[in-house]
Amino acid sequence: MSNSENKISKWEPKNRFMAFKQSSPDEKRRAIKEFFINNLLYILLLAAIVGIQIYDSRFLSLSSIVNIISLSAANLPIALGIAGCIILTGTDLSAGRIVGLTACIAASLLQASGYANKMFPSLPTLPIWAVFALIIAIGALVGFINGFCTAKFKLHPFIVTLATQLITYGVLLIYLMQGTNNGQSISGLDPKYTDFITGNMFKLGGVAIPNYIFYAIGITAVMWFIWNKTAFGKNMFAVGSNPEAANVSGVSVTRTIILVFVLAGIMYGITGFIEAARIGSNSAATGLNYELDAIAACVIGGVSFVGGIGRIRGVILGVVLLRIIFVGLTFLGIDSNMQYVIKGIIILVACAIDMRKYLVRK
Repeated sequence: MSNSENKISKWEPKNRFMAFKQSSPDEKRRAIKEFFINNLLYILLLAAIVGIQIYDSRFLSLSSIVNIISLSAANLPIALGIAGCIILTGTDLSAGRIVGLTACIAASLLQASGYANKMFPSLPTLPIWAVFALIIAIGALVGFINGFCTAKFKLHPFIVTLATQLITYGVLLIYLMQGTNNGQSISGLDPKYTDFITGNMFKLGGVAIPNYIFYAIGITAVMWFIWNKTAFGKNMFAVGSNPEAANVSGVSVTRTIILVFVLAGIMYGITGFIEAARIGSNSAATGLNYELDAIAACVIGGVSFVGGIGRIRGVILGVVLLRIIFVGLTFLGIDSNMQYVIKGIIILVACAIDMRKYLVRK
C-alpha cells in the first residue's frame, strides 16, 4: 500500500474531507468504493425504509413511529448487555432464556391477588421494587456463572452460554410447573405493575408514550457512563482489544470478564422485568431467540466481533434500524417465518462487512 493510500485508509474524522480533496482521482474512486462497501448494510436498510414508505404511507406515521420506538426501547437493554460480551470477542446465547426466566418469575410474583388462576394463591402480591431486586439478582447470578466459567476455565463464551441457555430453559420449565400453574402461561398481572411499565405520563399527538421508553433512556444513559467514564469501561475495551496487553498493563482480565457478563445478566433481567408486563402473558416461549435480535442489532450498529470496538450510539442505531425493518416487513405482509431468514442474512452480511474492515485495517 502506498503512503497516499495509507493516509486515506486512516483518516481522522475531522480531516476526511480535506484528505479526500487532496487525493488523486484513483484514490478518490477507491475511497468512494470503500465507503459504499463499508456502509452497504446501512444503505440497503435505508433504501428498504424508503421503499416500504412508498408502498404504504402509514409506515412512518406518528403512531407507527411511536410503535417502532416502543419496540426498540423494549429490546434495547438486552442489546446493551450482549454488546459488552461481543466487545470481549464473545457472545451470549443464554440472553433470551434469561429474559424468559426472569419475565416468568416477575409475572408469577406480581399477579393480582384476586386472580382466579394465580400461580401461588397463598402468596400476596409482592412490592414491585422487591421483585425487581430479585430479578436483577437472578440475572446477575447467571451472568456471573457465564463470566466465571469463561474467565477461570478459559472456555469460549459460545460453549459456556450454550450450556447455561439449556440450563436456564430447563429451570424455567420446572418453575412453570410449580404451584397451581401446571405449565400454563402466567397472566392476570397486578394493575400497579402493568401501569408502572406500560402506563403513560403523556401523549404525543394523541398517541400514548409508554413509561418503559423513559426507563430505556435512563438505562442507556447509565450504560453510556459505564462504558465511557469508568475504569471498568476502559478495561472492557482493553481486554477486548488485547487481553495479554491488558494483563501486562495491570488490568485484571478475569475480573473484567466476570463483571461484563454480570452487567449483561442484569440487562437481561431488566428486559425480562419490562417484557413480563409489556406482553402480559408469559410462557416458556417468552424470550425465545431474543438474543438473535440483540446480536443482529449490535453487529448492524458496529459492535465488532474482532473485539474492543463498539459504541452505545451504534447499539441504539442498530436496534432501531432492525426494528424498523421488521415492522416494515409486517407492513409488506411478509410471513413471520421468512423474517427469520432475513434476520439471518442481515447478521451474515453485517459480520462479513465487519471482518472485511478488520482485514483492511490489519
